[in-house]
Amino acid sequence: MMDHGEQRRRWQCCRIVLCFVLLLCFGKYVSAQIRYSVPEDVKEGSVVGNIAKDLGLDVSTLVDRRFRIVSGSKDALFEVNTNNGELYVHKKIDREELCDDNTACFINLKIAVESPLEIHYVGVEITDVNDHAPVFPEKQQNLKIAENTLTGADFQLVAARDPDSGVNSLRTYKLSHNEHFDLEIRDGGEDNKIPVLKLQRALDRERHSSHNLVLTAIDGGNPPRSGALNISITVLDINDNRPVFSKDVYTVTIPENIQRGSLLVRVNATDADKDLNGDVIFSFASNLKKKVYETFELDENTGEIRVKGMVDFEDAEIYRADVTASDRGEPPMTTNCRVIIKVTDINDNKPEIEVTSLSNLVPENSKPGTVVSLISVTDKDSGINGKVVCSLSDNAPFELKPSFQENMYSLVTKGNLDREVASRYDITIFAADLGQPPLSSFKTLSVEVSDMNDNPPAFPQNPLELYIFENNSPGGSILSVSAYDNDENENALISYQILRDDGSQDGLASFLNVNSETGVIRALKSLDFETSKTFQFHVLATDSGTPPLSSNVTVNVFILDQNDNVPVILYPVSSNGSAEGVEEIPRNVNAGHLVTKVRAYDADIGYNGWLLFSLQEVSDHSLFSLDRYTGQIRTLRSFTETDEAQHKLVILVKDNGNVSLSATATVIIKVVEPKEAFAASDVKNAVKDEEDSDVTFYLIITLGSVSVLFVISIIVLIVMQCSKSTDYSSKYLQDTNYDGTLCHSIQYRSGDKRYMLVGPRMSIGSTIVPGSNGNTLVVPDRRRRTSGEVGVLYFK
Repeated sequence: MMDHGEQRRRWQCCRIVLCFVLLLCFGKYVSAQIRYSVPEDVKEGSVVGNIAKDLGLDVSTLVDRRFRIVSGSKDALFEVNTNNGELYVHKKIDREELCDDNTACFINLKIAVESPLEIHYVGVEITDVNDHAPVFPEKQQNLKIAENTLTGADFQLVAARDPDSGVNSLRTYKLSHNEHFDLEIRDGGEDNKIPVLKLQRALDRERHSSHNLVLTAIDGGNPPRSGALNISITVLDINDNRPVFSKDVYTVTIPENIQRGSLLVRVNATDADKDLNGDVIFSFASNLKKKVYETFELDENTGEIRVKGMVDFEDAEIYRADVTASDRGEPPMTTNCRVIIKVTDINDNKPEIEVTSLSNLVPENSKPGTVVSLISVTDKDSGINGKVVCSLSDNAPFELKPSFQENMYSLVTKGNLDREVASRYDITIFAADLGQPPLSSFKTLSVEVSDMNDNPPAFPQNPLELYIFENNSPGGSILSVSAYDNDENENALISYQILRDDGSQDGLASFLNVNSETGVIRALKSLDFETSKTFQFHVLATDSGTPPLSSNVTVNVFILDQNDNVPVILYPVSSNGSAEGVEEIPRNVNAGHLVTKVRAYDADIGYNGWLLFSLQEVSDHSLFSLDRYTGQIRTLRSFTETDEAQHKLVILVKDNGNVSLSATATVIIKVVEPKEAFAASDVKNAVKDEEDSDVTFYLIITLGSVSVLFVISIIVLIVMQCSKSTDYSSKYLQDTNYDGTLCHSIQYRSGDKRYMLVGPRMSIGSTIVPGSNGNTLVVPDRRRRTSGEVGVLYFK
């Protein structure tokens, strides 16, 4: 086939031209036959062949001779071009629609030309392409196969159909992998292939009740096309399993006089078969004693054995019954088990307890041996079953004293009573006979213990440690103390007061007030961490008994720092006191040259006193750098001729408090020639010595103040340690680490615990661990290295 000058397709095998010349007596016409081939699904307008050329007709006369198709084209599938004599496809061709079988598919056309009249026959063979996949009539085929089907049995499956022909038609089938079935393909005639399922391995419904397979049909096209059929196989059950009991022997023990209808035991049997073949029913064997049938009944569906009649130990001590389990298959399969029922004797009458109370209120200071009640016990049984033994509940300070008369007792106190330990006793008196099994009864007697004022008030914890931030509101509550008194009523009514006879400690304690009823303590003035870091006071709790009893608690107050101090610039400081300074450096210095160092101090501690430095304003960011921790100003590069001779740096110094406070310092840096810098060095050194002496003076004052506070704290702590019996001591060590920022670390001790508050740089070996109120700094105790004790301090 040609397509307007394109190369002929390779599938066109041949072209046969047969010309017939017929001469008739009246009227003349010529007839010839040509055969072409074209594949289905070819594009519309595709050229099949040039009829005029193949017949030797003059192309220029085709229009005048009315060259045309006169018959044979179904639905006008083909048309001729009168201009060039070509036969071309007019509509899309579907071979399977034109020819439903696998034989050759031909379309015969009749071509006519006039002057003279000629009739030519053209045969067009429609060749097949693989445009259809094999298709099964249904998507799923269901099979039911009995589990006792013999191996080798076959089951025909539905066949697939492929409308294509030749090599493109259905070629083979494939079965999904499984362990029970194989696939056999049989010839059904006329190229029809029948898939057959063969059983290769015996089925067992109890293992697999169903199987799901996939059958795939594949044609011979390139590439091949395929279709799938889902095969669902249901395995039918047969009665090939007998019921199986969970036990061969069931043993149960019951008391005599057990109530009718009581469940004794449930026998259980299972059958691996399905439906009626696996439905199990139960029954008593037919050869049992008559008494078994009269006394017990068996539910055939559940296997429950219940009491039907009177069970009497004296009549029978043991019953033996055989139970049969049977399925409902045809024929049914059965199995047996044995049930052994043992009956135990009982003691029919319980002891009876009678209590005569002398008084139900006993003072807690009663002497041991005080009689509380009289007890008598009776039992209607006789012999050993009527013999009674009495006892009391455990952990009660009472005992039974036997009387000269049998089964008569006195309830007396065994030890000292304490109402605070137990204000009420529910005494249980137990009476048990000696029968087998013994019967027992009990009776509960309530005894109230009256109170005496024998307990002073007590605080849950002594000493108490209070951590409070400075700058508290005057008159606000800072602590609530609470004591408890194990006594009751007036003996437990507590009032509070602050002891004010502590000598040197009375300074801050005098500004405290306590509510005598609630124990709420209020501070009448604000506390200042920088003035005093700790103090101690005592609260006295007194009850209202006669005579009154009292106790006190020591409260150790630790004042916590707040960020209430602004950083102070120590250097640079000008003669008028402002934080300004001028530095001169030679122009030929290298990168990294130390220009100067800004020094600052913050009276707060911890993060509140941890200072950081930053450049707030700088004339040239490429020339100078500032260390945020040390305050050192260094050059970033060498100076060039184009750099300005004077630079202004504004340094912001701020602490790390929650609401940070800050201060600024201004440094004017003048860049001079090396000779000028050398000539001015003598003058600058003189000025520098004077400024350094001022800084040194301020540092001496600061360190002297800290040292005085330290000595005072040591003296106070020694006095407190010597005057108190409690294990209370605290030591403050204030260290000043001067490296641009004056950092603080406060250490103190309370009892066996050691605490530390640190500034911006933690000590080596310290560790931050999670705490209940913030971060906890754990500091190794260097005074007791072997104990491994550590102290914690919570700080916000």
